[in-house]
Amino acid sequence: MAASSSGYSRMFFKLRKYANKSQSLYHIDSFNVVIRTIWTSGSKTQLQPKVHTKSLPQMVGVVGLEIHAQIQSTSKLFSGSHVRFLAPPNSLVSHFDASLPGTLPVLNRRCVAAAVLTGLALNCTINRKSLFDRKHYFYADMPAGYQITQQRVPIAVNGMLVYSYFEGRRRNQVVTKSVKIKQIQLEQDSGKSLHDDERSQTLIDLNRAGVGLMELVMEPEMCCGEEAAAAVRELQLILQALGTCQANMAEGQLRVDANVSVHRPGEHLGVRTEVKNINSVRHLAKAIDYEIQRQMEVLQSAGKVLNETRAFDSKSGNTIPMRDKEGLQDYRFMPEPNLPPLFVYDSEASVPAGIDPAQVVVIERLSGQLPELPSVKRTRLVETYGILQEHSFTLVNEDGLIDYFENVVQTTKAEPRKVIGWVIKELIGNLNSQNLKVSQSPISPCALAELINLVESGHISSSTAKQVFQEMWKAPEKTVGQIVKEQDLWMINDKEELQKICKRIVDSHPEEVQIIRGGNKKVLNKLMGEVQRETKGRTDPVQIRAILEKMVS
Repeated sequence: MAASSSGYSRMFFKLRKYANKSQSLYHIDSFNVVIRTIWTSGSKTQLQPKVHTKSLPQMVGVVGLEIHAQIQSTSKLFSGSHVRFLAPPNSLVSHFDASLPGTLPVLNRRCVAAAVLTGLALNCTINRKSLFDRKHYFYADMPAGYQITQQRVPIAVNGMLVYSYFEGRRRNQVVTKSVKIKQIQLEQDSGKSLHDDERSQTLIDLNRAGVGLMELVMEPEMCCGEEAAAAVRELQLILQALGTCQANMAEGQLRVDANVSVHRPGEHLGVRTEVKNINSVRHLAKAIDYEIQRQMEVLQSAGKVLNETRAFDSKSGNTIPMRDKEGLQDYRFMPEPNLPPLFVYDSEASVPAGIDPAQVVVIERLSGQLPELPSVKRTRLVETYGILQEHSFTLVNEDGLIDYFENVVQTTKAEPRKVIGWVIKELIGNLNSQNLKVSQSPISPCALAELINLVESGHISSSTAKQVFQEMWKAPEKTVGQIVKEQDLWMINDKEELQKICKRIVDSHPEEVQIIRGGNKKVLNKLMGEVQRETKGRTDPVQIRAILEKMVS
């Protein structure tokens, strides 16, 4: 026991000695040795151990889209009922749409052709044989208790959508990406449930029931709301160019469901949530970005992301839960017994004997109907007119603006780069301020070309032309020449008169003249501004600068 006690004492003494050397604080008692180190500035560098930690990669968002595009057709997918927005409730409902017993579906050839044409534009493989299925679920606005869709073999698969968006401080750097399209399938729409909270009842409108839809499923290859919004916007332009869908999201012609999850690169994809029925591109970007941030915060606080359906509240900018999807819903898919397989043919020569080629869908015929697509238009505009790439996006995005721009270019003597400035700044600026379409512009392409020609010929200045533009907007019945003459806006080209005006300005600003003569040439701009003010912008700035420089030298 004595030997043991002696050994402990020696260890105790060594620890105290070590404590004095290292300038550390220790608490030592006779039974336990508890060491607590407080490093001083001198000891920290020498004694603190280096700990190498590998930080985890930052979480990123993963976004896939399911898009329902209403096919532009005069009648529904399986019935002859008309399709019209804002028709009186239940005024466009056939017996088949109401699912009355004994009614059978008759496939609309126009809808099939629209789906094939869309598939071709999106570089899809067109299935020569596709099948229809029943997807069972029970809502009051689905009177049959099932939806006819294409679950097993859709009409088009394995496509690709190329889209672009802008980034950088000035938003002028074009980033181009692509997303795979898993499939395009034909299916019928449901009716609408209109909830009356005051009377605690739900009303059903079946006008939309049976309207033809194309469901486009995009793979989860996007990472944020901006990318998803750009992809949807490009798809809108393609569908509108094809004429297969008007793609007006405000009228429900294009509805987007976003599947959103987060994970760390290299790990498995996280649990996804589905944000349903987003009705604008701007709301789509906000909903996805909010949901990505929400899921990251849940995981960082050791929570669990639920597999659920959520809705986007545009007022709060948040997504709110609707229902959970943890229990796998059984839609009891089964082949549609009342519809045979759907066949499309490569060419008229491949149509079987006894079948009228005019009554079937022929891929070769539809390929020849493909219009100039938005990406091709943008490239052509840049190469043909030498405009900036971002301006080509503006021209393509606004319906009718390309035709307007090209009509002005063909009529005026000015370079296209000057014309695009008038179209983007003046025309679009005024249209946006009054929420008008290009087709509603009070200034025609010919009138704008006439105005630009007066600037190019030196009859009016560019600043005066902007004044005239605003007058033309207010009084479109007046010609450019009438406005210029009435307001006496013709350019002052008489050299003697210009000399007198400049002399008057120089004489009335002696202090500025002395500063300029002292070496500060920037003050000359003030004198030029005074000349422009006196002449109401009816002088050539280059000519005025030359006269003033000579006078003050």
